Amino acid sequence: MAEPLLAVRGVKTYYGSIMALKGVDLAVHEGEIVTLIGANGAGKSTLMMTICGNPRAREGRIVFDGRDITALPTHEIARLRIAQSPEGRRIFGRMTVLENLQMGMVAAGRDADPAELDRVLAFFPRLAERIGQRGGTLSGGEQQMLAIARALMSRPRLLLLDEPSLGLAPLIAQAIFDIVRELNRSRGLTVFLVEQNAFHALKLAHRAYVMVNGTITMTGSGRELLERPEVKAAYLEGGRREAATTGH
Repeated sequence: MAEPLLAVRGVKTYYGSIMALKGVDLAVHEGEIVTLIGANGAGKSTLMMTICGNPRAREGRIVFDGRDITALPTHEIARLRIAQSPEGRRIFGRMTVLENLQMGMVAAGRDADPAELDRVLAFFPRLAERIGQRGGTLSGGEQQMLAIARALMSRPRLLLLDEPSLGLAPLIAQAIFDIVRELNRSRGLTVFLVEQNAFHALKLAHRAYVMVNGTITMTGSGRELLERPEVKAAYLEGGRREAATTGH
């Protein structure tokens, strides 16, 4: 098999003296959707942020497209066409939808490209309707779409999605996952997805990992993990009931 686009090898990350990631190994190959599931506080978002260089891995290596990026500053990592849609959306509330999207290009060191804007908005027609509206006035689902669209404006080779369904009603969350699937299918976009909604994430993923207390405990195809009794017991039965009562 070809070398992975992203390889995380023996990565340990600390907050002060507390080890948050305890020797994580995982890989994402070009054209895949790979998901990482786990309970709140398992270390999923810490891994996502470590890939982007903040916090730094204290041990181990992170390799992107054959290049060791472990010690690179965050802004240089972004310019390698790794884009992140962070947990909590973090859009610019006072900027318009258009200005937010343009910031996605600035962060990656790219010039404005009207054709790319059109391509991205084709996946998010609701954003096209609100192009002059301030980001802070959008609904939660629209803000999540904007965060993903902003990341796509850099034409990433790897999209890092951190908890895209967090706080969204189930129907809106499903719409977000459908867009991610279509981006992967039609554009060949490689996606690494961190997600608490294990049911949706595993249905979407080609491959998946389970993280418990900063350690990878299980891996397999999304379908395989959906069928594993321990995954069902820990992340699916209760999680699906919870998801049905969440949202605004």
